[in-house]
Amino acid sequence: MLPGFEYLNGDLHFDGQSVSKLAAQFKTPLYVYSERLIQERYESYVRGAAGRRVQICFAVKANSNLSVLRLLAGLGAGADIVSGGELYRCQKAGMPSSKIVFSGVGKTDDEIEAALQAQIMLFSVESAEELNRLSALAARSGQRAPVSLRMNPDVDAKTHPYISTGLKANKFGIPYTEFDAMIDHAQTLPGIELSGFGYHIGSQLTDVSGFEEAALRGKELARRFLEKMGKLPFLDAGGGLGIRYKGEAPPEPEQYVRRILSILDFPETTILFEPGRSIVGSAGALLTTILFRKENEEKTFYICDAAMNDLIRPALYSAYHEILPAREDRVSDRNPLRRGDLVGPVCETGDFLARDRDLPHFEQSDIAALATTGAYGFVMASNYNSRPRPAEVMIAGGKPVLIRRRETLDGLISAELDLS
Repeated sequence: MLPGFEYLNGDLHFDGQSVSKLAAQFKTPLYVYSERLIQERYESYVRGAAGRRVQICFAVKANSNLSVLRLLAGLGAGADIVSGGELYRCQKAGMPSSKIVFSGVGKTDDEIEAALQAQIMLFSVESAEELNRLSALAARSGQRAPVSLRMNPDVDAKTHPYISTGLKANKFGIPYTEFDAMIDHAQTLPGIELSGFGYHIGSQLTDVSGFEEAALRGKELARRFLEKMGKLPFLDAGGGLGIRYKGEAPPEPEQYVRRILSILDFPETTILFEPGRSIVGSAGALLTTILFRKENEEKTFYICDAAMNDLIRPALYSAYHEILPAREDRVSDRNPLRRGDLVGPVCETGDFLARDRDLPHFEQSDIAALATTGAYGFVMASNYNSRPRPAEVMIAGGKPVLIRRRETLDGLISAELDLS
């Protein structure tokens, strides 16, 4: 059974709460998160960093709910952000600006100016033109922008091509062959405080070999940085540690951090880690209600009230999420698994949450839980087909707490102008 799930008297529970009762109380589709599991994963990172200068910066793109950010800020986390909107969320959640790294290849002037005003810890700069623009904006406002050069190490993360970020063919980072030239260029620019460098090779990595290869390249670049600059305040080792969706066996965060720190042995440098999925992914579940069942000679279609607009990962990445019935007897000798699709109401053939899978024998009005949806679930949800986005609930202190109300139909059109 995946973390947080167990059957008690035949009833599926997540972090001690009955899935059926959660669905009845808050309706479906519904995202549910476990405060306990999030804290446990974060603390595993902290244990791995014991005795070293390390800052854990949560990758906000994985889950940007204010309650999640407040929880992590309270534990000491910083943030890795990729937009002005994420900066705003972090500020509202009480995340210290001195622990925020602004990543991303396409920062606008407005976003840069907001981050300068907030006095964030680092701008992760990904191109020469971005560095020039940051210099101009910082100098104009009389500030010096703290900069980390994001280098592309050309390391194959061996992950899904859409979430690989460390190859020359990817849009991210500055080619590592241009490292020395970029250091020299940065030192000529006004308004720039060159404070370090970093790299990030991809997401959902379950084998440490790619991390190790990148860290060895990072170690080489660190020595060159020190030769030129005399000090290396920050080295950003990125994120990307994977979780178990289906049979994967990733290392624990504690083991991963210790291994990387053993390679990046620079005791006077603060090493940054930017985990997202590995902190919140396994701490979330999406609950959905079975509406109808259709059968033909080939397969069974279970039609539920969650759709690709609520969880796009299966349609976008062919991602796998374990599907657990709220009633344990839906999988038994009398009710064996059946080949089928779990699909939503959206008018697209690509609207599926599971395709050609052995699924429980669901019946109308049954509740199903899709596991490991705490990362890249709600944050990628949309209003396609004019569907309101789900509510979000946090199990905190042994009780379920509503942390985001379900969108209303009026909310769907609240930003639109009436031209009649």
